[in-house]
Amino acid sequence: MKNIARESEDYFYSAFRHDQWQLMKGTDSSALDHNVQLGEKKFGTVGAVACDIHGNLAAATSTGGMTNKKYGRVGDSPIIGAGTYANNNTCAISCTGHGEPFIRAVTAYDVSCLMEYKGLSLYDAMHIVVHDKLLKIEGEGGMIGVDAKGNAALLFNSEGMYRGYCNSNKERIISIYK
Repeated sequence: MKNIARESEDYFYSAFRHDQWQLMKGTDSSALDHNVQLGEKKFGTVGAVACDIHGNLAAATSTGGMTNKKYGRVGDSPIIGAGTYANNNTCAISCTGHGEPFIRAVTAYDVSCLMEYKGLSLYDAMHIVVHDKLLKIEGEGGMIGVDAKGNAALLFNSEGMYRGYCNSNKERIISIYK
């Protein structure tokens, strides 16, 4: 390909990820992008939800990834309905946490369904999914969401979740722990 800058293999090297892989290789264990043994305690998912002036909704989710994951494993982040979902009639959701339970619960879509079929508010629907449905299947993590009226919610069942919120009224929230 022309006009695309190339980088050496060193550019893609991460000492943290290499050390993490050294601890995991040869085992059936895997680790998210944080590692208690290496002194790290954070999650690397970056999510965003937005509502524009017309009530159009959008959601995006990236992942910090998993070291020593099973060959062919796909996490919840790229699966629409599991880790990310947006529907102008209900909400936009971005999730973070242990992916498999989020996939099994189809968490992001489930929030939308609870709003659409049961008439629940964004907060109430998210609360059921995060604090009931996920916990029953040992799912740890959380989600951020916004509805078409601009109401936002940031819920989690883990020790903490890096999160922030702002709106056109200049309200701002930035938090990590409960």
